[in-house]
Amino acid sequence: QVQLVESGGDLVQAGGSLRLSCAASGSISSINLMGWYRQAPGKQRELVASITSGGSANTADSVKGRFTISRDNAKNTVFLQMNNLKPEDTAVYYCAAWRRLAVSPGYWGQGTQVTVSS
Repeated sequence: QVQLVESGGDLVQAGGSLRLSCAASGSISSINLMGWYRQAPGKQRELVASITSGGSANTADSVKGRFTISRDNAKNTVFLQMNNLKPEDTAVYYCAAWRRLAVSPGYWGQGTQVTVSS
């Protein structure tokens, strides 16, 4: 089992920045890919960014150039730096981890609320 604990969500004004953190514990060796999803009210959960243990990252087009995912393997922590936030970024952000060779996440954090005011 892997446990994921997120932190860093907050209320910010448009144009502001936030940094989300996700600390993983447990059977860390069973996972490779980690990432962030978000879900806004009335919308489906969407993948925002993901990163392998080797540092290869992918970012959704909707946040490219504004959000950056990074990872500290020594601390089993993944980060999401969010700059130039927009009201449409308002959502609950979930940390996710994939078991090796899995096509969908097998582990989820509890979620952290990000609210961007206009």
